Amino acid sequence: MSQQVSAKEPDAEQIAEQQIYKQMGVSDSEYELICGFLGRKPNYTEIGVFSVMWSEHCAYKNSKPLLRRFPTSGPRVLMGPGEGAGIVDIGDNQAVVFKIESHNHPSAVEPYQGAATGVGGIIRDIFSMGARPIASLNSLRFGKLESDRVKYLFEHVVAGIAGYGNCIGIPTVGGEVVFDESYDGNPLVNAMCVGLIDHDKIQRGVAKGVGNPVFYVGPPTGRDGIHGATFASEELTEESEAKRTAVQVGDPFMEKLVMEACLELIDTGIVLGIQDMGAAGLTCSSAEMASKAGNGLELYLDEVPQREEGMTAYEMMLSESQERMLFVVEPKDEAQAREIFERWGVICSKVGKVTDDGRLKLIHHGEVVGDMPVTALVDECPIYNKPSSVPSYYEKNANIDTLRYEEVRDLNGALDKVLSSPTVASKAWVYNQYDYMVRTSTAVRPGSDAAVVTVHGTRKALAMTTDCNGRFVYLDPEIGGKIAVSEAARNIVCSGAEPLAITDNLNFGSPEKPDIFWQMEKSVDGMAEACRVLDTPVIGGNVSLYNENSKGAIYPTPVVGMVGLVHDTDHITTQGFKQEGDAILLLGDNYGELGGSEFQAVVHGVTEGRPPQLDLNKEKSLLNAVLKAIQSGLVQSAHDLSEGGLAVALAESCISGGLGAKVELAVSDLRADIALFSESQSRILISASPNQADELVKLIAQHGVPVQVIGRVEGGDLVVHANDAAVVNRPVQELKQVWEDVIPCLMK
Repeated sequence: MSQQVSAKEPDAEQIAEQQIYKQMGVSDSEYELICGFLGRKPNYTEIGVFSVMWSEHCAYKNSKPLLRRFPTSGPRVLMGPGEGAGIVDIGDNQAVVFKIESHNHPSAVEPYQGAATGVGGIIRDIFSMGARPIASLNSLRFGKLESDRVKYLFEHVVAGIAGYGNCIGIPTVGGEVVFDESYDGNPLVNAMCVGLIDHDKIQRGVAKGVGNPVFYVGPPTGRDGIHGATFASEELTEESEAKRTAVQVGDPFMEKLVMEACLELIDTGIVLGIQDMGAAGLTCSSAEMASKAGNGLELYLDEVPQREEGMTAYEMMLSESQERMLFVVEPKDEAQAREIFERWGVICSKVGKVTDDGRLKLIHHGEVVGDMPVTALVDECPIYNKPSSVPSYYEKNANIDTLRYEEVRDLNGALDKVLSSPTVASKAWVYNQYDYMVRTSTAVRPGSDAAVVTVHGTRKALAMTTDCNGRFVYLDPEIGGKIAVSEAARNIVCSGAEPLAITDNLNFGSPEKPDIFWQMEKSVDGMAEACRVLDTPVIGGNVSLYNENSKGAIYPTPVVGMVGLVHDTDHITTQGFKQEGDAILLLGDNYGELGGSEFQAVVHGVTEGRPPQLDLNKEKSLLNAVLKAIQSGLVQSAHDLSEGGLAVALAESCISGGLGAKVELAVSDLRADIALFSESQSRILISASPNQADELVKLIAQHGVPVQVIGRVEGGDLVVHANDAAVVNRPVQELKQVWEDVIPCLMK
């Protein structure tokens, strides 16, 4: 046990005179507002509480005007943004609960614990809604896999995700990993969790019923994670290493006990409100629960279980120690609640009560050490409409011809180069560290377009994915935002599921910079439009700003987490070719677009121009056509065309199925290298039994989607003819080795 004793805290006058509030991320104007709400100068505990509640991480003060542009409702949406996670109806009194959140800054300075506690936090968001977590995913970004530092971050982030998820017994079933120098020094670690719930078990984080007791459950509070929310709301610098104390330490075994105890408590029906202590710990959970109920809360800090001696009110309120929850029941149900936690071996301590005065009061050693209006903390944070300007690089890129590069004639070599790009290469090194089969519900394992998890006792399943191409968003944020949503929907449909809704993680640089804010607003506009056209409302998410390194901001990376419903497990579809003789069909048009492509980056060494264009109505028609074809039993395999275009889609379908293919491309109007590696959107590669190919072509054409039979599944080689010349001719086993060996070799 630490024997650390806190230094004497400055008083209200010193805070004002020395402008100590600025060290906590509070501006002069915000400090004046706080003084106005209190009618006096805040003490050290109060300014600490305001600083975290008014941080970007908790208040979304720079992004809230943009978030309002998202469509958030729909016939299936049971719970939209504002609670721990969103909820979507899947029929039969069941619903799916899901959300994504970031742990970027903590993972940059303490990768194992930063990633592990990111997983733990998002799992708590799910079971705090009353849902049983059934699967985890992640979306990761690192610098180029060349430096020792990047390799260290990559290795330990993956180990942290695996360590937490495997121990708690929730399968990590999918995700994505991208490597680009844009993310040097500022990795992105976005964790997503999916749960199942019956409609009558849905919970909310509200402190209802004046006089009702408030309970703290979970391990004791320590000094780890203090000011984690404000740490996540500033740029990383060389001094960030010194802020390791702002990174929490996780205990997945304890989280498992807390989860099971909380789910049992919820099953009793006595819970009036429950919320996890995530960002800003006890501060955020208590203030938000009171605010949502229109009540106040009185906290008795002497009753808060403490892991370290001499903890101050400030430290207890701002600690982000993990695996802790807050809940409210009626007095008559106290004994029943306590008995459940005692049986699970989890601390359960009464730390407060619900009041009717609309204030958050903190009592420590018999004295009131904090007295703040709840609405000021939660609802009155100033919202900023930041200035926005078009970046010069964007205007410069408008005039770049991305087809001007000298033709690449060695397309076998080009395919090897793109397949061996760590972003495209097999991620088995990553997901083989995850227990993706625990709970025995995983129907489609990591490595296909989307993961699929069955729903026990039904013929239904859930498909899930995370997607975003930061290069596309950088080159054109609005188009890139549309593509992020569309690619996620394509992956869901290729797995045999109907897209339901999305959760998003908006990872950007500093909103104080007008060109970065422009990226934010344009990408949100693109995402919002795609969500409207594709009927996939936004039910929750997270914003992570100030992601910068010494060279500037990361690529804008608005990650989309999407969940879809497989109506019948017979419809589950994967990307691998299934049997010799099957026809191979290509859906959609190729416009010869290389801007932001993997081919452009890997072969030509640049990222420039404009990304592929996207017609959302064509995308909608494509998704409807493929889903109808799958549900009609006409499709053997389906794989969307994304990084690497047609060449990589063919190679991956061959590798996954262990079968070769003979393909004939009629591309007289396109060079062969452009035809194979263009990343034009709204394209899907499917295979079908020869006796069903004609029927499939007819069905696809009825939806107005361009379709052509380009070859057949055959032998053990991938052979591609373009304009009567064999441009690719490689044994599938060689392609597989190229694709599989990259990351293990780099990590040796």
